[in-house]
Amino acid sequence: MTVRTTAAVLVGRAVRVAARLRGGGSAIPGNIALRIDPGFLERTIAAIPDGVVAVSGSNGKSTTTNMLAAIIRAHGLKVFTNPSGGNLPQGIASALLSEVSVGGRLDADIAILEVDEGYGTRLAELLKPKTVLLLNIQIDQLNRYHEPDRVAAMLARVAATSTDGLILNREDNFLVDLDTRIPAYSGRAVSFFGGRPELVEPASHGVASADRFGDTGAKPGSRPAAVEVVALTGSRATLAIEKTTLDASPAAPSAGSTDAVAGPSDDRIVIEVKLPSRGLHYALDAAGAAATARSVLGDRFRPELVSQALDSLATVYGRGEMLVVDGEQIEIIMMKNPASLQLNLDSLEAAPEQVFLAVDEGTPDPSWIWDIDFSALDHVDGITGSKAWQFATRFGYLGIPVGSVDLDVRAALKAFLALPKPATGHKVMILNYEQMMGIRKILGFKELEGGGAA
Repeated sequence: MTVRTTAAVLVGRAVRVAARLRGGGSAIPGNIALRIDPGFLERTIAAIPDGVVAVSGSNGKSTTTNMLAAIIRAHGLKVFTNPSGGNLPQGIASALLSEVSVGGRLDADIAILEVDEGYGTRLAELLKPKTVLLLNIQIDQLNRYHEPDRVAAMLARVAATSTDGLILNREDNFLVDLDTRIPAYSGRAVSFFGGRPELVEPASHGVASADRFGDTGAKPGSRPAAVEVVALTGSRATLAIEKTTLDASPAAPSAGSTDAVAGPSDDRIVIEVKLPSRGLHYALDAAGAAATARSVLGDRFRPELVSQALDSLATVYGRGEMLVVDGEQIEIIMMKNPASLQLNLDSLEAAPEQVFLAVDEGTPDPSWIWDIDFSALDHVDGITGSKAWQFATRFGYLGIPVGSVDLDVRAALKAFLALPKPATGHKVMILNYEQMMGIRKILGFKELEGGGAA
């Protein structure tokens, strides 16, 4: 314990309380704590006995981190994690402030941390993860990442820092053979997760992975999976989990390999799990979380505890979350990038009877909407936010009727909520991240992102 650490914790906590009262500013307390004690984050995390598991990828980080933390807790371990959105150094430091002692000691067995792709290399060097889980590499924020190849290079560097385990999505063009393209360590166990071809191939737009041009790497789906999605019905998925001990050096397939993927057998345990919402992407997140728990826990891993943990897990807010406002259910669908919007549209079982869309400057270049298949919608009741007219124009070209466009978010939201309750289903809001945060606060849901939300 140092005087500087104590000062960082006390001041950071005071700022955190003030931020919570205002309903915002979740990263500010951590930023201030790190200014007072620059080594606070690194030193605290380094003292955790079972080390760090880093979760990264273009989409699904918050949901999968939430799932994995629940599964590890179900096995009896004390987990420190950063709630959704707090995936930069200051966000993780903010999360620490609510759990450390005044002297900076954290009572946890393991840290499971969502890691931002752009900061991944820096955070990996700082936190030295034992295990890395990479979910996908997809078309993302064009203003920030430009091309998927750039993200692939970032995450390859993060993967190379893992010492014990590396878990990869075999359905992803960039990840299916990433283990063969990074430095090999004899102690690192590499394993994969994925879905049965019968589920992946019929998907309207696949799993929305970015294409890997000019490369003859392994074919997506060609690696044997430690955990595989074998059935999917609504928000319930069936996972087949390998019983056998992980191979520390699985054989890499030759370029273009089309080896058949094994189905459930006596070597697998089949379980059913509850997902946060509909969609193959959520099922793959669950498979990734289970595969990582299996890697981390080894002989302690119990598949039945995966079902137990996920069946009682609260949804990470904004990601298929169901809010109740004035006795009426409203589903929140967040669109972070082209892949997340497309996958969520594909998962709709029918066109919503009432749908509202809000997008602002948090999506600085929405030109990618011209590549999105909006056929899952037959109308939009209202659009708001500073980018509303870009979306309205796109819907106009598609012949999808738009009820109204109002740049005043509060007025547009009030008009949408005033619509009669749908005859079937529930109201649906499709929001970008910033609008999701703002509208939740307007509706009275003021939990801080990265500061205590479930």
